Amino acid sequence: MLTQHKPVMLTEVLHYLDPQPNQNFVDCTVGGGGHTEALLRAIAPNGRVLALDWDGGAIGRVAQRLEEFKNRLILVNDSYTSLEKIVYAQKFNEIYGILLDLGLSSDQLQNSGRGFSFQSNEPLDMRFDPEGRELTAAQIINEWSIDDLIKIFRDYGEEKSAFRIAKKIEQERKNKEIKTTGELVAIIAQVMPRRGKIHPATKIFQALRIAVNDELENVKNVLEGAHQVLSKGGRLAIITFHSLEDRIVKQYFKQESRECICPPELPECRCDHEAKWKIITKKPVIPSAEEIQENFRCRSAKLRVAQKI
Repeated sequence: MLTQHKPVMLTEVLHYLDPQPNQNFVDCTVGGGGHTEALLRAIAPNGRVLALDWDGGAIGRVAQRLEEFKNRLILVNDSYTSLEKIVYAQKFNEIYGILLDLGLSSDQLQNSGRGFSFQSNEPLDMRFDPEGRELTAAQIINEWSIDDLIKIFRDYGEEKSAFRIAKKIEQERKNKEIKTTGELVAIIAQVMPRRGKIHPATKIFQALRIAVNDELENVKNVLEGAHQVLSKGGRLAIITFHSLEDRIVKQYFKQESRECICPPELPECRCDHEAKWKIITKKPVIPSAEEIQENFRCRSAKLRVAQKI
């Protein structure tokens, strides 16, 4: 099945990455392929895109959708945490830009069969790579202590009702194992009836997905790898959908754009630190009101861009 996904902030991404004919780019999270397609068109006739995704299903859909670009598109089913290894293995050189879109594509939400969405009744899995990871959302829900559930709901989901939801889950799992997204949504609804546009299960599902796939650590790990493989003057563009992810990116760019990272109380620099990046977006770029109206899921997206010095 072809993709239903709409790339987030496509105009802004193209503006800041500024792709030119015959340049090479990396899309670390190809998803539905929308950003990749736009890049391929902009860098014709000979520019190439190396596109990665942890989700094998996404790779298959994009291969079908972008078959016309097969001579200039390299698709790899792997995590962006392996970016350096993949780039060297593919002998993919002179990289002018790297894109990292940390959101889920519509295809993953609607058609994965792995429980990413609270709008479908599917198994509680949430692994991007079922073959490479053992931990599932069902294991977390049924086996983790109430304290651990509260912690991930609060830390990863920023859910104010974390205690009440975790307590209700603990009560319900004593009666029977919670196996599906529908069962989990029903439990959450008993604690938090729906009010307004945002579904009460949104933050809990987000927290579970982050925990299952270790997403925050993955973001930390890819930043240095991106710097290593980018050509001098190349740009790194990162779209986050969660305040914790955005904070990681913001702090990394801030620190690595400074010549000195010594404590301010020291009278002179002793760190020998050298700036690696020039920050291009002093403040995060957010979607336009029109885009949010068309695609409500993009409302929390933030784009930050830096250039390798």
